Amino acid sequence: MKRENYDLEDRLIEFAVQSIDIAEALPRTDAGRYLSGQIIRSGTSPALVYGEAQSAESRKDFIHKVSIMLKELRETRINMKIMRKKGFLTDTPLITNAIREVNELIAIFVKSIQTAKKNNE
Repeated sequence: MKRENYDLEDRLIEFAVQSIDIAEALPRTDAGRYLSGQIIRSGTSPALVYGEAQSAESRKDFIHKVSIMLKELRETRINMKIMRKKGFLTDTPLITNAIREVNELIAIFVKSIQTAKKNNE
């Protein structure tokens, strides 16, 4: 396994853990429970799909899997913004660091898709 792949896998796993930590810190209200479930699903999914992308059967399959990861990351980012706007976890390092990380991961996977599409031509 390439070193950069290992680092990216670790980042995705760490982001999944951050997402779970955020979910567990939310209030136990109807909204808090709903957002908690959503962020657990969308925040952990990219790490799981990353493993699938590493074993993609073709470049097209790789692009498809990375696109799914990108959708999940964007969903997680919007969820975090809703939490902030609502006043859940405002200005805590937990949410601030997670939003910064999700933005970096989105940028990485947007570029990855662009590169894969260019190499597929």
